[in-house]
Amino acid sequence: MTTITVVKKNGQVAIATESLTTFGDTRLASHYKSEHDKILHVGDSWIGVCGSSAHHLVLAHLLAKLDHVRLGSRGEVFETFRLLHPMLKEQAFLNPKEDEDDPYESSQITALIANSTGIYGVYSYREVFAYDRFWAVGSGRNFALGAMFVAYDRSKSAAQIAEIGVAAGVEFDTASSGPIVTHAVKLIKDKQ
Repeated sequence: MTTITVVKKNGQVAIATESLTTFGDTRLASHYKSEHDKILHVGDSWIGVCGSSAHHLVLAHLLAKLDHVRLGSRGEVFETFRLLHPMLKEQAFLNPKEDEDDPYESSQITALIANSTGIYGVYSYREVFAYDRFWAVGSGRNFALGAMFVAYDRSKSAAQIAEIGVAAGVEFDTASSGPIVTHAVKLIKDKQ
């Protein structure tokens, strides 16, 4: 799996991830592949994707086809992923089935988004959350959340806190490994 974190603090937004890819019991470390950044750069947003290793390439390809990718608010993130869902099924052959009793088809995607308007999380049924301080996803998320909880009031930099969270995932989660990749942007003033 992975460890991906987002943090908003002191006028800065940051996203960080580790670099390991796994296939069952096989680990593909960053020095065995040319592409180890799990974070997509789309417009002025950074999108960290966890789950299937296919998601990164599929999302990069399909988001480039959307006329207007807007990720500047919870509603805009929802609308972008709502428009993306049929494309995932029709053009990338997504299997939207999880459980028989699910209320909606699944997009099979968990992602965190960081941009100048804030930090957001997107989940399988296109649920979107806007976070005020920090959040983490992936198999190392619990370690990351604990580390960021302790670091948040002690650190001034959003990037530093995001890296501390991922470092905890790398240290304790068997499916996470370095190097850590971080991207930060300035938060626009009216969204602080």
